[in-house]
Amino acid sequence: MSHTEDKGKLYLEVPSSCLPIVYSPVYNITFMGLEKLHPFDSGKWGKVIHFLKEEKLISDGSIVEAREATEEDLLVVHTKRYLNRLKWSLVVATITEIPPLLCLPNFLVQRRVLRPLRTQTGGTIMAGKLAVDRGWAINVGGGFHHCSSDKGGGFCAYADITLAIKFLFERVEGISRATIIDLDAHQGNGHERDFLDDRRVFIMDVYNRYIYPGDGYAKRAIKRKVELDWGTEDDEYLQKVELHSEGALNEVRPDIIVYNAGTDILDGDPLGGLAISPQGIIKRDEIVFRAARRRGIPILMVTSGGYQKKTARIIADSIINLRRQGLIGGNEDGEVAEECVGGVPLVMSSSDSSPSSVVC
Repeated sequence: MSHTEDKGKLYLEVPSSCLPIVYSPVYNITFMGLEKLHPFDSGKWGKVIHFLKEEKLISDGSIVEAREATEEDLLVVHTKRYLNRLKWSLVVATITEIPPLLCLPNFLVQRRVLRPLRTQTGGTIMAGKLAVDRGWAINVGGGFHHCSSDKGGGFCAYADITLAIKFLFERVEGISRATIIDLDAHQGNGHERDFLDDRRVFIMDVYNRYIYPGDGYAKRAIKRKVELDWGTEDDEYLQKVELHSEGALNEVRPDIIVYNAGTDILDGDPLGGLAISPQGIIKRDEIVFRAARRRGIPILMVTSGGYQKKTARIIADSIINLRRQGLIGGNEDGEVAEECVGGVPLVMSSSDSSPSSVVC
């Protein structure tokens, strides 16, 4: 494939030998230590990949390389006015909740903060198409569920979930219904505002009722609303997740599931206020993927929030468990496959060399 020829395009022909896990080193935000002023671990995405390599789930570089969403891509959802506002460092500082950014020239903010977020957004859009093609896909980043078409917040500058769904609706034949299962500890008010009057999108949201953003207007878009109390633990949580995931998918059969798999539900998270164990998070992800597989519905997973250093390990362990449970494809034989998007090799078994063999 010609890398230059497809520059700027997010829907690419990806070799069937590629595992539909999307990532780029550009995801990770490091800039003079300023990223440490926000509780979010802005390097967790690279750590997830590191752990997956250690466990031999992937080889060095065995991923689909994410590409940065262009302004043209972003305008599928965002207003020109909103994108222009991001050219002001004060606005970005407010959205990312890192006040010192307001003192920096915007070209630096664009390069060191917004470019990583645009690349994660491109990754979510790419993973949406991969999920349809392969039955599942995971963007190791993304899940900016507090951003809507004309407003950012909560470290979310681009509406990647809305963009992924609208790209699919507009550009992929046969995709006309989507279900969002949002299991981040916070209400997903961004995609809720975007799809408030769109009957094609069914939203299930399970969140701590007492924390940010408390967006009553956006709640009107939620078709299955599960509001949790402080300190909710595994047994109650997993029972509700399974009950409502099954109920949501029985109520409306979508063509695609977008699963916002935030790890800020973890016990001790400074912002989530819930008390779910690492094992509970791994089981939660298994429940959602199993529900999708049972019905033959493609699923796109994004990783969203999580404000403890150990969340990267948990995300990696969850992906490894999905593989062990047979819910995602894998690489048993270690045979080198052809290059993936971005020019990186992938290790997969020859039995996984066709799209049909890796569909959930």
